[in-house]
Amino acid sequence: MKLVFCGTPRFAVPTVQALHGADHKIALAVTQPDRPVGRTQELVAPPVKQTAAALGIPVTQPDKIRNNAEFRAQLEFIQPDAIVVVAYGRIIPPWMLALPRLGCINLHASLLPRYRGAAPIQWAIAMGEEITGNTTMLLEEGLDTGPILMQRALIIRSDQTALDLFEEMATGGAPLVLETLKGLADGTLKARPQDHSRATLAPLLQREDGRMNFIEHTATVIKNRWRGFQPWPGAFTALEGKKLIVH
Repeated sequence: MKLVFCGTPRFAVPTVQALHGADHKIALAVTQPDRPVGRTQELVAPPVKQTAAALGIPVTQPDKIRNNAEFRAQLEFIQPDAIVVVAYGRIIPPWMLALPRLGCINLHASLLPRYRGAAPIQWAIAMGEEITGNTTMLLEEGLDTGPILMQRALIIRSDQTALDLFEEMATGGAPLVLETLKGLADGTLKARPQDHSRATLAPLLQREDGRMNFIEHTATVIKNRWRGFQPWPGAFTALEGKKLIVH
């Protein structure tokens, strides 16, 4: 297939590599702009841009996409069979959802409808879940509400942090995307609607989520939140007015 890939962080890199290694042509990689990092505020390219450049895939980094006429014309010229979205970090506008003949296919790191939102891996661990997984779905205008294409479950080990699970789920999600594209191409894969009554949310993490409450929370809850909020916001508490970071 001729594809457009939208993604930004390291989590999306295995999927880019898998698509490039299969019989698909990534006509364009869309990622967020370079961001200043660290004390020096040096501009650093996102991992997807670095990977795409190394593979010889054209890259674009629009600040905005909803009303970006130049970007829209670029995608309409490509006429992709599908747009694959993995942790892009932007809401896909209606014109983009309607563009490819097979739709916009999203890899989401939870067993939808559980943990819709920006931080599904972190919240699944923080809430003490023992099983999670990856979902491929057709994007629509709602937040992770689109029809499910494929799912693959994964056991969360009691010693795993979010950082550990990120790597495992990123690697496991790539072949799921390939299987999804194959099923859509040969007509054997049909989307099924989500059960919205079972939905839970995984909102963007805030610094305060890392505060450990040793009075109100049990030891198990504290341990799960510590595991889930690595590497950010981490875990911290206070004693006699001093901030203590829990390593």
